[in-house]
Amino acid sequence: MQQPSPEPTPIILAVDDLRALPRATRLARTSREGVQLLEEHRGMFIDELWLDHDLGGDDSIMPVVTLLEEAAFHGYPFQIGIVYVHSANPIGAETVVRSLSHWKYHVRRAVAQ
Repeated sequence: MQQPSPEPTPIILAVDDLRALPRATRLARTSREGVQLLEEHRGMFIDELWLDHDLGGDDSIMPVVTLLEEAAFHGYPFQIGIVYVHSANPIGAETVVRSLSHWKYHVRRAVAQ
């Protein structure tokens, strides 16, 4: 009798400068690392993407958002099940939600822990 194949591990990516986010399979701490992380997963299905707006100092999530927008604009959006925006910055979080929703990404606002 053949054993059923194990379920594949979900890909859960996160970009956050402070939070641990223990469910994340990969974690980036800066926007630059976030862009690299997404580029490494281009063409793969990403189950969840967690985004924090403020990433310390002058850094923000906007370079990551721009990458996602440009991919969608060119007709090759990243394949993401759901994007969670969990920033403590309500205006920044709303900007991210509005921008990504415009490009048909499935986005939800989550409470920052």
